[in-house]
Amino acid sequence: MILDALENLGMYATLNPNFPKAIEFIQNTNLAALPTGRNEVCGDLVFANVVEVKTKSKEVAQIEIHRKYIDLQIPLSGDETMGYTPIAELPYAEFVEADDASLYPADLNARDYFNVKRGEFVIFFPQDGHAPAITSEPLKKVIVKIAIE
Repeated sequence: MILDALENLGMYATLNPNFPKAIEFIQNTNLAALPTGRNEVCGDLVFANVVEVKTKSKEVAQIEIHRKYIDLQIPLSGDETMGYTPIAELPYAEFVEADDASLYPADLNARDYFNVKRGEFVIFFPQDGHAPAITSEPLKKVIVKIAIE
């Protein structure tokens, strides 16, 4: 997991062959103006999901993991709390191939919580169980999905 300021995003271009495409999209796009839903960047290699999140507490936020994609998440309209648990500490959960996700029961709380402020981003890799979208105010965010190669 990586948490940093958007101004430093370019420093991470070498993490994966598809990161430069994602970074270019983020740096050259008015993210706040993107419509809700899937926004194409580079086919299935890089795309951006814009979501509007209702208020959610730590008690109902579900931990999730992904195998095919790295998540680069950016809150757009406010701050967001997220949970984190390394996959090595999580029990088995069924993986749904079509959704590229395992979802854990809501009663399984994350090990750690942290805040992501406007102007920051967080990157979650397959080994990073994460419980996103914990917020006391409705929130718009973008999740850039970056294929693992």
